Amino acid sequence: MSALNWKPFVYGGLASMVAEFGTFPVDLTKTRLQVQGQSADARFREVRYRGMFHALFRICREEGGRALYSGIAPALLRQASYGTIKIGIYQSLKRLFVDRMEDETLLINVICGVVSGVISSAIANPTDVLKIRMQAQGSLFQGGMIGSFIDIYQQEGTRGLWRGVLPTAQRAAIVVGVELPVYDITKKHLILSGLMGDTIFAHFVSSFTCGLAGAIASNPVDVVRTRMMNQRAIVGSTELYRGTLDGLVKTWKSEGFFALYKGFWPNWLRLGPWNIIRRVLPVYKCLGLKRYLP
Repeated sequence: MSALNWKPFVYGGLASMVAEFGTFPVDLTKTRLQVQGQSADARFREVRYRGMFHALFRICREEGGRALYSGIAPALLRQASYGTIKIGIYQSLKRLFVDRMEDETLLINVICGVVSGVISSAIANPTDVLKIRMQAQGSLFQGGMIGSFIDIYQQEGTRGLWRGVLPTAQRAAIVVGVELPVYDITKKHLILSGLMGDTIFAHFVSSFTCGLAGAIASNPVDVVRTRMMNQRAIVGSTELYRGTLDGLVKTWKSEGFFALYKGFWPNWLRLGPWNIIRRVLPVYKCLGLKRYLP
């Protein structure tokens, strides 16, 4: 396969968009759980949700079912860019090193995963900023996607659109650098050891395993990333978090260590099905293009 084959980009992006839509309500609860309880931000000081299911029920009851999809437009736009570029670069880079799955190593997968994750997340950062703000504010958020992009640019400048890009790139490097290798290695082990064939069950097990690993490794940075993106970068305003380390330290000091794992369960429960939907259902079952997936 050519290193610049367009098919991994297109099929990866389409599968990512399907997965995003299917798991979006769980992702929204993760955002709500991560931004609440901040002693430094009066807007989100109140702890409104006790957990993922409580958040789902309360949002439906108070804001309506449509509120569970607040921010879906920039989220799909993000996957059309981020998901497409990430998977395409990842597969293309791997083919530069090896031609066969049997020759892949953990080091190669980690390098390719980190590079593809950092590049794609940095490019798609503006869509992530808008998605987080729409999720956090729900029905209080006013305006559509295009108008909101313009509003952020006019009030906060380019800096506002790339708010939190560093922790976003760091999180992407962690998630992709952990998930993709764990998925590949787990699937490879299951198949080559004879425990499972190259079936949908092997992909299910591999997907949930890599989702758990990704959630454990990335959740603290994800909390800081979410909070940084949700704060407005207006000239003269006070920055609550100046960077990843500053956010980690302030969150730990003011809310305790476990605050860094706010939203962990929806994070993991989203990553598992997200990986299954993205890797298995739209491609493996419907399009028959399994060979283009990681």
